[in-house]
Amino acid sequence: MVNELNMDMIYAAQTTLRDVARVTPLYAAQKLNENLYLKAENLQVTGAFKLRGAYYKISTLTEEEKERGIIACSAGNHAQGVAYSATKRGIKSTICMPANAPISKIEATKKYGAEVELVEGVYDDAAVKAAQLAEEKGYTFIHPFDDANVIAGQGTIALEIIQQLPETDQILVPIGGGGLISGVAYAVKHIKPSCKVIGVQANGAPSMLNSIKEGAIEELESVSTIADGIAVKKPGNITYEVCKEYVDEIVTVSDDEIASAILALMETQKTVAEGAGAVSVAAAMYEKVKTENKKTVCIISGGNIDVNILSRVITKGLTKSGRIAEITTKIQDTPGQMVKLLGVIAESGANLLSINHNREDKDSEVNACIVSMVLETRDAAHIETIEKMLKENGYSVKFD
Repeated sequence: MVNELNMDMIYAAQTTLRDVARVTPLYAAQKLNENLYLKAENLQVTGAFKLRGAYYKISTLTEEEKERGIIACSAGNHAQGVAYSATKRGIKSTICMPANAPISKIEATKKYGAEVELVEGVYDDAAVKAAQLAEEKGYTFIHPFDDANVIAGQGTIALEIIQQLPETDQILVPIGGGGLISGVAYAVKHIKPSCKVIGVQANGAPSMLNSIKEGAIEELESVSTIADGIAVKKPGNITYEVCKEYVDEIVTVSDDEIASAILALMETQKTVAEGAGAVSVAAAMYEKVKTENKKTVCIISGGNIDVNILSRVITKGLTKSGRIAEITTKIQDTPGQMVKLLGVIAESGANLLSINHNREDKDSEVNACIVSMVLETRDAAHIETIEKMLKENGYSVKFD
């Protein structure tokens, strides 16, 4: 199946996309890591790399395929890429999306001109529905990743990276179904074989990693991650073969690590990444990949994060990075005890965000109260200092 793809297709895609897709910036992120560079596909038209593959694929359709209208399935970014591309070419589009997809992605897809059908479940369930509608109504199906032309479109990112930073030693690439990393790995290994291509998946959706380990495509029973854009149960046939041949390594990151990466990108780079877009940075931040003396490019694959969950992601990121601590302790139920406790907190340099005082807790003694606090802290070392100070003053400490 790898022979369905060739470099001529990727160069052709680059030409086709010249007046449609942006050549996104690649810049140093030294505040994160002295060897780290970011390829900002979150600044792409539609807010994600998916436009590249969708537009190039649609450009290769026959007139008869266009006239039938097109259908796609997506958790959000492919949906927007297809909707934008179809509308730009005057083609009717229908997109099946998971009902729990971020509202911002659903609404954006509609605004780009597509008819949206919501499907209960995850991406894979939307894919089944899309295939059913394609069969029933004759729509032309635009696969989000398991298509050589779609992969070729995504491969144009690699052409830009090597041109923008010829000395690149390794590229960290998010993996869902595998379309992005397949295009990038295929192109990189044909242009600069010495450059490593490393895939990054969420711990809760390691379908490609498991498949490569097992030596055969594996379908997960379920997926669970804040990185909805890469929450895919089963990789594609073509993408599996390409990854097996051209990808050097695949690592995973946790949701807490992803949240921390989103926060770090906001604070240090003033850029917004969605969960799927931040996994590459999370892998570098938490040393899942060695970056010492290696110019490392992280592809920020998208920035379409739902603002309704952004605050929760930020809180998770702050907790993971030691910037928020939730502490529970006990005090005697007598006058002045709360003031003493808060005096210790003030002396530690922590900022009190919220406090809860409970006399009726089942775990408290008759003459004691449970006090739960959320503190703003500097880092993990600061939290250790607070814990030490509380214990030295006779307080029990439990972290929530």
